[in-house]
Amino acid sequence: MTDAAKKKLNLEKAANFMRQYRDPTSRELKKLSANQFMEVWSHYDKDGNGYIEGTELDGFLREFVSSANATDVSPEAVSDSMLVELKQCFMEAYDDNQDGKIDIRELAQLLPMEENFLLLFRFDNPLESSVEFMKIWREYDTDGSGFIEADELKNFLRDLLREAKKINDVSEDKLIEYTDTMLQVFDSNKDGRLQLSEMAK
Repeated sequence: MTDAAKKKLNLEKAANFMRQYRDPTSRELKKLSANQFMEVWSHYDKDGNGYIEGTELDGFLREFVSSANATDVSPEAVSDSMLVELKQCFMEAYDDNQDGKIDIRELAQLLPMEENFLLLFRFDNPLESSVEFMKIWREYDTDGSGFIEADELKNFLRDLLREAKKINDVSEDKLIEYTDTMLQVFDSNKDGRLQLSEMAK
């Protein structure tokens, strides 16, 4: 990528964060990697409380809609009245628990992704039961401490994805990416390991 192309991309990101995730010709959303999904989540969940809500949600919706326009319109092109109507339709479609805010699982239903990894966050593709989840968890938490270390998490994710029948095999690089993403999402005390209480948030 040339310096001019990088500069243009950085300007687009500054003006409209979602534009970089759209195909420049068709304006359709590109499939996001787990890391890109977390970039989007972190960008819009500005206060880090685990929800996109209030002005965060307004900003996301304005950028999401305006980024689909072939001409480089700014997010402000979405009027306040359009935003009210858009928010109502959007929340009816994606706010599954009807709490007036978007959590990470609800965002995962909206954004297309390359991998099956984030299907674990989706309500329409859960494991058959929490019993299956606990069975897999106990295999890795052999001492019953309630923790799975980061290096064990990779194998945990491989088996969890197999159990959810979403993938048969996944590359080592993808498992490392998934492990990092899981720690970003769930390791709230940033100790490099997951505990059951963090997974239940």
